[in-house]
Amino acid sequence: MDSQHPVWLTCDEGLERSRLTVFFRLLLALPHIVWFAFWTLAVLFVLIFNWFATLFTAKPPPFAHRFLTAYARYSTHLAAYVSLTGDKFPDFVGRPGSYAIDLHLPEEPQVQNRWKTGFRAILALPAWMLDAAFVGGSRSGYSNSGGVLWTNAFLAWFACLATGRMPEGLRDLNLYALRYSGQTHAYTLLITDRYPDADPFVAPVPEQAPHHPVRLPTGEDDLSRSRLTVFFRILLVIPHLVWLTLWGIAAFFVVLVGWFITLFTAQLPEGFHNFLTRYVRYGTHVGAYLLVAGGLFPGFAGAPGSYPIDVDVDPRARQNRWKTGFRLVLAVPAAAVSGAVGTAAFLAAIFSWWVALITGRMPRNLRQSILFSLRYSAQLNSYALLLTDRYPFASPAPPAASAAPPAVSPAVPVAE
Repeated sequence: MDSQHPVWLTCDEGLERSRLTVFFRLLLALPHIVWFAFWTLAVLFVLIFNWFATLFTAKPPPFAHRFLTAYARYSTHLAAYVSLTGDKFPDFVGRPGSYAIDLHLPEEPQVQNRWKTGFRAILALPAWMLDAAFVGGSRSGYSNSGGVLWTNAFLAWFACLATGRMPEGLRDLNLYALRYSGQTHAYTLLITDRYPDADPFVAPVPEQAPHHPVRLPTGEDDLSRSRLTVFFRILLVIPHLVWLTLWGIAAFFVVLVGWFITLFTAQLPEGFHNFLTRYVRYGTHVGAYLLVAGGLFPGFAGAPGSYPIDVDVDPRARQNRWKTGFRLVLAVPAAAVSGAVGTAAFLAAIFSWWVALITGRMPRNLRQSILFSLRYSAQLNSYALLLTDRYPFASPAPPAASAAPPAVSPAVPVAE
């Protein structure tokens, strides 16, 4: 972004969760859900008045601004609580700073562009659709899908009951979804005329995640796109899709044999590892090109460093036999997350296609969102194909390039 978005999210919540309140979370949230429904009805009337007032004066009335900002903030608090992203019970009025996961909005009404105000409902359509992919149809009205947020909440419910902790990756991914949804609310409710920012690599997501054996380094991209190749992108990618399918058939048999070998030797053979690594890398190259995140036509060999959007896979290592034996079952939750994130990336690609076709440039924030999806998909594919037994990490934060070095014991004992 050129400057900070006027609507942003902060998180002061840890990962510990009360198993008792997690188990009864939906029941505990019922009073909030009822109150939210009544508040939403009132918001519809205030929003209509606010639209006319802003259209003629270029600035929302102060009382409408206060009412709508409280509603947007409360909506975020409630969604954070129900999705297990937050643990404390929120208040009912959406006070600033009253919840550990807070939505920060402009304190005073902002001067807004009248053209953007007049066509706000039309301009907001892409944001609503992407918001539906992030938080599901229950909040946006676009679809009946669970979205990223509620898919994560369903998986986190079991994890929290078992461990008493919210998985860090799912928590970070939920923060991304909540931030985008909060900005969509603010844009729709005329709190700001700044469009929602889909870039996943900004606060409150951490700047860096722990090291992962599968990473997605991206080369420089000036974001320019050839309108001609963008228009014919699906036709141009057909040869790659055919070759990827044939390669996938071969990869299936390699994995089948490799599963038995890894189950008994705790390590995938070197040749198998190299073959499957190229397959994962090539699939990522093709996905990046198809989704307009990459501008160059990729090669057919999946060679390392052959495409600006690449996949780094650590050398083969010993793997846990239990994880190997139940690999497909263990991969199901990650596949659900990947499907939800992939839906958002697909929508981002559709919007990017239109923008690139008109302007000859790829929107940076949408490209970043697609890159995150590609990285998670590469980690999932590598896990399923036995390249690593490290589970995909759902946080949008980019993983460290190398593992932290082990702590060195001091030569002289230090008092504790």
